[in-house]
Amino acid sequence: MKHPARILVVGGGYVGMYTALRLQRKLRKELQDGTVEIVVVDPEPYMTYQPFLPEAAAGSISPRHVVVPLRRVLDRCHVVIGEVTGIDHAKRTATLKTPATEEEGTGGTETEYDELVLAPGSISRTLPVPGLADFGIGFKTVEEAIGLRNHVLEQLDIASSTRDPAVRDAALTFVFVGGGYAGVEALAELEDMARYAVRYYHNVRAEDMKWLLVEATGRILPEVGEEMGRYALRELRGRNIDVRLNTRLESCENRVAVLGDGSRFPTRTLVWTAGVKAHPVLAATDLPLDERGRLKCTAALQVVGVEHAWGAGDAAAVPDVTAGGTSRTKSGGEPGKECAPNAQHAVRQARVLAGNIVAALRGEPVQEYAHKYVGSVASLGLHKGVAHVYGRKLKGYPAWFMHRAYHLSRIPTLNRKARVLAEWLLAAFFKREIVSLGSLEHPRAEFELAAGTGRHTGTG
Repeated sequence: MKHPARILVVGGGYVGMYTALRLQRKLRKELQDGTVEIVVVDPEPYMTYQPFLPEAAAGSISPRHVVVPLRRVLDRCHVVIGEVTGIDHAKRTATLKTPATEEEGTGGTETEYDELVLAPGSISRTLPVPGLADFGIGFKTVEEAIGLRNHVLEQLDIASSTRDPAVRDAALTFVFVGGGYAGVEALAELEDMARYAVRYYHNVRAEDMKWLLVEATGRILPEVGEEMGRYALRELRGRNIDVRLNTRLESCENRVAVLGDGSRFPTRTLVWTAGVKAHPVLAATDLPLDERGRLKCTAALQVVGVEHAWGAGDAAAVPDVTAGGTSRTKSGGEPGKECAPNAQHAVRQARVLAGNIVAALRGEPVQEYAHKYVGSVASLGLHKGVAHVYGRKLKGYPAWFMHRAYHLSRIPTLNRKARVLAEWLLAAFFKREIVSLGSLEHPRAEFELAAGTGRHTGTG
């Protein structure tokens, strides 16, 4: 009996989920006949829509509405919750580690495949800054976003109840490192939320808080253009947010942020959003990588010099054939120009990738990935934003509305669109939620206290 052709998709993020979703639509007949099988492997059972993480952190959207359940969306695929720890493409095998293999103590299991889609995404790019590993907070997952929200609200509680001026000052100082989308939007949304929250504290005022954004280059939000970046800078500084350009974080040992300009800020909150790097699973393969650890790919999203292997998104170095305004050509535009690692490219690449895999299975020619730049939008808090879309520059409320409209149209499934829209509409009539649920991070603490084996713990 002939085995079905197995397509192994490593990663359930933008590229992985959208590619599998499109494959199950295009290969409906083959999936029904049992001649094709699609396997999706990811450590989490959901895809996170990262552009909504700042709003989830600020309480504008429920955390469960910024994630998309893989099993519900990919109902014709075999979804495996686990990690790929190694790939031997010469043998067409991948080693998987799942919760079951850990419980059994059997180590990883091997699975064979016919076509490989590598889309594990990226992880935070950290630097050897003293103290960063001990005190830094990331902002790439929904767990980190909600944990940061709880942490910020708990700092207000600490500041409100302490009699020690040093403890109070450190609790009310919030340092964000990285002036890209993640850093600016997270800081802006959380500052907005905290400024609203302090009205319910009798001894903490908005003026008591100190918000600091540290950026190593000379501008913030380069994606929205220089003019809109300058506007965003003025907007943040107008809210008494201290933005330090051309400045690096030198150390954060002992909860003291030391900057390259010599400034020192005692702080209990240091959020690190200074870039990403390729997922480490790529190093555990026999596929060609570039100097940044990403897959070397052609414009058709095939791994260079390798058959039956595909890559896209943050994990892949894909030539930008439209760079320099050129038409769709094999040589592309500017030599060495590659597609930026952002969601806009990932979603569009997934469409081309799925089509090319289907074409390869059917012996048809593949297509190159070429895109038309739409633009960029960024939120700066409730009713504030910047946008550069289709050549038009917007700021303030129109840009904020464009930000919400654009991402609402892009979040997968009608179910999620309706839930997010409903929350926004309800927020127009009801006050913002400012409750910290930090105890969720220690669900057994109360029971351990009752059993006499533990004590109350916090996240502060």
